[in-house]
Amino acid sequence: MTALSETPQVAPGPQLTPAPGPNRVSAALLAVLGYAILIGFTDNYVRIIAEEGGLWQFHATRTAMAVVLFALAAKPMGLRLQPVNWKPFLARSAVHASAMLVYFGCLAYLTVAQTAAGLFTAPIFVLLFSRFLFGHPLGPVRIAAVAVGFVGVVMVLEPGSQSPLGWASLFPVAAGAVYALGNLATREWCAEESAATLTLGFFVALGIAGLIGMGVLALWQPEVPAGTDGFILRGWVWPSGAFLWWTFVQALGSAIAVGLMVRAYQLADASRVSIFEYVILPVSAGWSWLLWGESVSLPAVVGMSLIVAAGAMIVLRNR
Repeated sequence: MTALSETPQVAPGPQLTPAPGPNRVSAALLAVLGYAILIGFTDNYVRIIAEEGGLWQFHATRTAMAVVLFALAAKPMGLRLQPVNWKPFLARSAVHASAMLVYFGCLAYLTVAQTAAGLFTAPIFVLLFSRFLFGHPLGPVRIAAVAVGFVGVVMVLEPGSQSPLGWASLFPVAAGAVYALGNLATREWCAEESAATLTLGFFVALGIAGLIGMGVLALWQPEVPAGTDGFILRGWVWPSGAFLWWTFVQALGSAIAVGLMVRAYQLADASRVSIFEYVILPVSAGWSWLLWGESVSLPAVVGMSLIVAAGAMIVLRNR
């Protein structure tokens, strides 16, 4: 679930960037739908990776594959990968990587729809951080959006219940909070960076975290539960063909999905595309049902609808 964070926040160069063309809303919607289908499908297979591999090895391996893909695509696609300002670029990469570490860790234990619902609280946290960290005022519509989104998250994740992880089910919300900080950093710190630069930085930061995690676990050598329960505590294991295949699918799928999302923001106004992104919630739930036979309860459906409504309220109010 990496593409949401990579929507381009690139400041146009002086007298070099043409004026934006007309909004091609239908084409943008199709691009976002392609992004959602890819991410929803590939993220559902993290549970297969978690059966035998570890979170840290997964990120290190996926980054190696992604770097090769970027290197192959850079010249023919004219990608600019060199950062303009290193310090904010590194800080932003670290923040987004932290959010994704939590997100992917949750995918071993929660459905993609539940985890995505927590991650999509990011617009709510953007509002809260903007108010309490930067002093921007909140009007009644935005306050109502925060309340509606909070109720939706509670209905989807059921914190404190026995299904599926009790209060630990709030971890995706923590990912959403860190993700919101990364989105603020994208706008405030990295406006001059290209989308390709930020995406590659995100992958590399996750790969470094993976190497560090494997090093710590090699020294610590904790007792690792079998199967998905050991996903976070499992260090290096000899990768099977299934692990390598689905990790490659993750790397390739994420890269293509980012490209589709970037294209969507080029085709239509950001205020419209931001609402379209919430299609990942029903699409992820649909993939979980098709692949694993997992149904979504009525309270969870209502909760997802409330999260979408909260995001729409925020985006439309910003317009």
